[in-house]
Amino acid sequence: MGICTSKPSPEPNLHQDSKQNPIPTKDKNNPAQVKDNGGNSSNQQESKKSDAESAKKSPLFPFYSPSPAHYLFSKKSPARSSANSTPRRFFKRPFPPPSPAKHIKAVLAKRHGSVKPNEASIPEGNESDTVAALDKSFGFSKHFGNKYELGEEVGRGHFGYTCKAKFKKGELKGQEVAVKVIPKVKMTTAIAIEDVRREVKILRALTGHSNLVQFYDAYEDHDNVFIVMELCEGGELLDRILSRGGKYAEDDAKAVMVQILNVVAFCHLQGVVHRDLKPENFLFTSKDENSQLKAIDFGLSDFVKPDERLNDIVGSAYYVAPEVLHRSYSTEADVWSIGVIAYILLCGSRPFWARTESGIFRTVLKADPSFEEQPWPALSSEAKDFVKRLLNKDPRKRMTAAQALSHPWIKHGNNVKVPLDILIFKLMKAYMRSSALRKAALRALSKTLTVDELYYLKEQFALLEPSKNGTISLENIKAVLMKNATEAMKESRIHDFLGSLNALQYRRMDFEEFCAAVLSVHQLEALDRWEQHARCAYELFEKDGNRAIMIEELASELGLSPSVPVHAVLHDWIRHTDGKLSFLGFVKLLHGVSSRSLPKVQ
Repeated sequence: MGICTSKPSPEPNLHQDSKQNPIPTKDKNNPAQVKDNGGNSSNQQESKKSDAESAKKSPLFPFYSPSPAHYLFSKKSPARSSANSTPRRFFKRPFPPPSPAKHIKAVLAKRHGSVKPNEASIPEGNESDTVAALDKSFGFSKHFGNKYELGEEVGRGHFGYTCKAKFKKGELKGQEVAVKVIPKVKMTTAIAIEDVRREVKILRALTGHSNLVQFYDAYEDHDNVFIVMELCEGGELLDRILSRGGKYAEDDAKAVMVQILNVVAFCHLQGVVHRDLKPENFLFTSKDENSQLKAIDFGLSDFVKPDERLNDIVGSAYYVAPEVLHRSYSTEADVWSIGVIAYILLCGSRPFWARTESGIFRTVLKADPSFEEQPWPALSSEAKDFVKRLLNKDPRKRMTAAQALSHPWIKHGNNVKVPLDILIFKLMKAYMRSSALRKAALRALSKTLTVDELYYLKEQFALLEPSKNGTISLENIKAVLMKNATEAMKESRIHDFLGSLNALQYRRMDFEEFCAAVLSVHQLEALDRWEQHARCAYELFEKDGNRAIMIEELASELGLSPSVPVHAVLHDWIRHTDGKLSFLGFVKLLHGVSSRSLPKVQ
């Protein structure tokens, strides 16, 4: 359901020497791109193609097609590689497109209403998606022709095509726009109809960010849906990567990452997860080298509540997060995709590669990206740390987009404004519900944070606009959220989530307690210095907060049910010498252990 992607690649010549054709070239007259309704790539400036040719070149399953970049990588000459790392693939000789994995294929076939009678499929929610009696009325304006003059077709994909158009009248008269035309005859399932409806709702709701493609309006007639948005004529980020020989210098990569992280942090704060972030879905507004970058294609996007997990498998194979394949994910999945983009920008190769989708999924789930081969040894340690913290397979340990903007690699030499992070409210909720013992442990841990780690927390606290005495309350949080809100926040029910912070209504929180409340133990655990953090925190806890405690009292502190055999599961938590919390118990307490996370005792 997207708006912008790349031109279909020609059939690759596998026998062509990579030196003769190091990087497949694109038509330089096709600068800007608009994606069609199926997530397939098509240039905004692309010349017309016949329907037959378009059908031949479009992937069969557009919602989970591999990125067009799969044509642009080839196998590197044999080199040292770890058994646990994915083979390196560079922007050189093209390979044919991988075939979809069977289980993903079944899901998508069903989504598009093309499941064969004897073909297995995975249940995907509503089982009553029958073509008969589908309501294809969207309630959009019927007067497209009164306001716009439709021009030449500039791109075609699996579910629709894109044209240029001009405003006929008003202040914008003569201004060119991009119009995605989606034939209603292509909408053969209720899911496909809902995807179009949701894409328009998200584009309409997300307004006001400079790195987001501008949406004008949506229209319909008996045969088509028309989605009108700004025309970006600078080409895809993928085009720029190719024009630079496959990679960016660190400073140039930073400039790109800042724009990507800013718009994604904005979407996440509003409760929108994009679900298909890749270089093809970021367009430059003009050919200028310093042109602004715009996020496009919200056809696979969805609203997500702060405490909700999504389970449908969507995206593009090379950029899909591990938790998406496990069918339990949230906004962290977008950050993984950004990590893949950052890896490509810095070294010109993909972190996870295989010849088939099944192989790609296996490497995403099992393999680690290589940081040993060139150019990684020549890049800064901060750049490597940045990418590694985005590509952590555990979404709890992954940085958020806002946190990534406060990373030393991004901050160095840049005056970057850190946006408000939705994560702090999730962590604050957990803190408010914690026992007094766990709060004491978190306060001890917060005192071990480094200057770089405190930077993000200071920025977040300042964004909550504390009072003159340096404290915040629930009113601060509500006011700041209202200031940053778009219509999307209503759909994602973020304001309803504030009910979990009602305890702050009757008291205030200073910066010291704020640090304890919103630090992420899981993210600290992912750092090389975690052991040092934990040991130092335990020493502080020993001095200030540790005391003799009975197992029954500890069980009560943790909110364990009387039916839980507490002596068996909490035995190692308490030192037998003095009855105080052990180091093991301290670390487990930091993670907020509950009866659900304790091991079952036979």
